[in-house]
Amino acid sequence: MAKARILSWNVNGIRAAYKKGFLDWFSNEKPDILCIQETKAHEEQVPDAIKDIKGYHAFFSSAEKKGYSGVGLFTKEEPKNIRKGFGIKKFDNEGRIIIVEYEKFLLFNIYFPNGKASKQRLKYKMEFYDAFLDYVKRLRKKRQKLIICGDVNTAHTEIDLARPKQNQKISGFLPEERAWIDKFLAHGFTDTFRVFNKEGGNYTWWDVKSRARERNVGWRIDYFFISNDLKKNLKSGFIMPETMGSDHCPVGVEIIF
Repeated sequence: MAKARILSWNVNGIRAAYKKGFLDWFSNEKPDILCIQETKAHEEQVPDAIKDIKGYHAFFSSAEKKGYSGVGLFTKEEPKNIRKGFGIKKFDNEGRIIIVEYEKFLLFNIYFPNGKASKQRLKYKMEFYDAFLDYVKRLRKKRQKLIICGDVNTAHTEIDLARPKQNQKISGFLPEERAWIDKFLAHGFTDTFRVFNKEGGNYTWWDVKSRARERNVGWRIDYFFISNDLKKNLKSGFIMPETMGSDHCPVGVEIIF
């Protein structure tokens, strides 16, 4: 049996993370796969030391707009196939999606949109959610085993943020956003962290300006989801709040095949 340790981290700028010790953290953790979000860099802007980590294959998807969005993936095992989008231009051109095919599963690394900026961006976010769900539903009909990770930009339930009552009308905790996560899970997916921990106070993002991390006034908006046919393979689901270097912390899973 082989064990895969997969980590996901919104680094809030890969060049900034590089200066804050990203490579030291990476070499200590040695994940089988690392997914990163919000790289804020085109591939040619990513430091060579990050693109060429010994023992890993690296892949990046960048937004057309410079300094915005972007995702990356580092993997020990060379994947069978890589896709960078859903095939829908208005979503794919923001560099939010890497889909990697392995022998035993398909892995999605996604930086879901933030809806706080305007009504238009909230609409875009909800449309992105629906396009993603349509995409994975088609794969599930083919019995594909799926692992989905990334910054979903929504806290699912009241225990997933420190101040639910004050944020009920804020994007990231709106009823329609939370209802979408309910709908997604109902299509045969599991929130891996909640298999092992059902308590509040576990967050993955904290506001920097208010120094919220020091008081643990946060939101759990970064997730690993798996299709339910992988539940028997799931050995752990965890958050790494002690890891600094971003306004988010990493999350992870261990899966045995």
